Amino acid sequence: MRCSPFTAVYDACVLYPAALRDLLMWLGLSGLYRARWTRQIHEEWKRNVLKNRPDLTPDRVNNISALMDKAIPDALVTGYEDLCSSLDLPDPDDRHVLAAAIRSKAEVIVTFNLKDFPAHVLAGYDIEPMHPDDFISDLWDLDQAAVLAAAQKQRRALARPSMDGEGYLEMLMRQGLVQTSKVLGPYEIML
Repeated sequence: MRCSPFTAVYDACVLYPAALRDLLMWLGLSGLYRARWTRQIHEEWKRNVLKNRPDLTPDRVNNISALMDKAIPDALVTGYEDLCSSLDLPDPDDRHVLAAAIRSKAEVIVTFNLKDFPAHVLAGYDIEPMHPDDFISDLWDLDQAAVLAAAQKQRRALARPSMDGEGYLEMLMRQGLVQTSKVLGPYEIML
């Protein structure tokens, strides 16, 4: 795995959907960038998953976050808490995400909630809020082979249910990854 100086913090909303979380993990393992999150971000996505998925147990969801931390050992940001009170965002509950991005010297916060992370506010910290589809599309522009390899690994690891390339691309579309699905489309047979 190569080491990149480019750092991205994942907001809880992009870790909530299992398929997107999985793809972001495979991409984080690619070495194209450094993936970051916090225990508080973990707690937020896990709380929402458990609220909406009564079939999942806390132990199972906690195991997922533990596996994430093990897969990317330096991803867990600490020491950001003291920054939260000095930050001003539309939703004060999101200050911890920006604080983690500042502490980890991230260039990007990957989030669906762009309105909660105004570009003009984040620009003061040299941080850009990015929709996950734009983020993955930018990664594609940086290194198509690495993004394709991450998508291949994710698709091949899917067991319940397993799916072919076409099904995989449809799954990406359902995650709101329209551009990502389009750039991967010509490689469907390789997925």
